[in-house]
Amino acid sequence: MLDTATTLQTIEDHPTETGPASWSPRVLVVDDDPDMRRMIVSFLGSNGLHALEAVERQEVERQLARDDLALMVLDLRLGAQSGLDLLRETRARSDIPVIIVTGERRDEVDRVIGLELGADDYVTKPFSLRELLARIRAVLRRQSSHPGLRRVAVRHRFEGWMLDRRLRRLTAPDGAEVHLTKGEFALLCAFLDAPGRPLSRESLLKATHLHEDVFDRSIDVQVLRLRRKLDAGGAAGMIRTERGIGYIFDVAVVRV
Repeated sequence: MLDTATTLQTIEDHPTETGPASWSPRVLVVDDDPDMRRMIVSFLGSNGLHALEAVERQEVERQLARDDLALMVLDLRLGAQSGLDLLRETRARSDIPVIIVTGERRDEVDRVIGLELGADDYVTKPFSLRELLARIRAVLRRQSSHPGLRRVAVRHRFEGWMLDRRLRRLTAPDGAEVHLTKGEFALLCAFLDAPGRPLSRESLLKATHLHEDVFDRSIDVQVLRLRRKLDAGGAAGMIRTERGIGYIFDVAVVRV
């Protein structure tokens, strides 16, 4: 746990420089330590950011569904929950910038895995709140300088189907909602991001490394299961096998 007394002293020694602006980037703080969570939220709010807090996965999902969330600060140690799993799920539905909070400096495993899963930056405990603020501002500046760098389509329409990536909801042409496993959802997202392009089995396998159940099965089984669900909704032939290469999502996709 971060040294709360040290952090409080950091706040007292360094008064805030900017008050809340008329419009402030919305930052979601995910931490299961209520004192630390409130401390971070208060400090960020006093420095021109609109900070929100969350603990439960459902609340994180609800906040991610918003269009105006600018960044998430995620503690990887969330008690019963897995911060790494939450990061995986976040990356499956959103490219919102994420700064992860990891344990002792000597414990680099979670930090490395978090960065490989798509985290934008990290801080290690114990850390000063001013360092966290500086890293948040740096990530937001990069985002502002390159607005297209991490923006992805929220919804995809294809052959009467619609996938809402934020809500992880696939809707068939008849309006029925089709359930997807984590692996199937990641696989469909990979296809929708590259329609008409051959994708190798290796690249698709990497895209579906979101849950332990995909490690024991080949990508061909994952594709077969996704095909069956799409075929059942009247979309036969959407995923075409490219011999010696992999698969092609052979339909037009509209990003909205």
